[in-house]
Amino acid sequence: MINEKIEKAFNDQINAEIYSAYLYLSMAAYFEEINLKGFANWMKIQHDEEMFHAMKFFDYIFERGGKVELQPIKGPKTSWNSPLNAFEEALEHEKYITGRINDLVYLAAEMKDRASEGFLQWYVDEQVEEESSVGDIIQQLKLMGDSGAALLMFDRELGKRTFTPPASAE
Repeated sequence: MINEKIEKAFNDQINAEIYSAYLYLSMAAYFEEINLKGFANWMKIQHDEEMFHAMKFFDYIFERGGKVELQPIKGPKTSWNSPLNAFEEALEHEKYITGRINDLVYLAAEMKDRASEGFLQWYVDEQVEEESSVGDIIQQLKLMGDSGAALLMFDRELGKRTFTPPASAE
């Protein structure tokens, strides 16, 4: 049976993960509006990943005999000053989520819930990847400066991203 404090914290994390998905979908809409379809695709895939993350928590709570209690999702921001600005805000959001995951790890350790600690390790590793991939895009956007040609080439590259759930998590 899942610990009551962990169940509540994991329900809160489901909300945070769904908000993340909602934020990335809003960013996808922004990129569609400015005709950067590859950037929009990247954000749509990011949305799918975040929903996958939420569903892992959802399923885990039930596996441990707990109850999922969904909460209202706040509306995300809907416009940004530039592609770089959107990705900088995405990185800040990922850092926030990393902090939340770390807090869950500390809570699981405090509650001596080794199963939840093991479950959360996947998220710890995932957040390293999330921050790194967004950080790489930021660096590339900075290198491009004001080059519209470079931005369009990068847009094509980001349009190739696809989502495949991790094999170990299927």
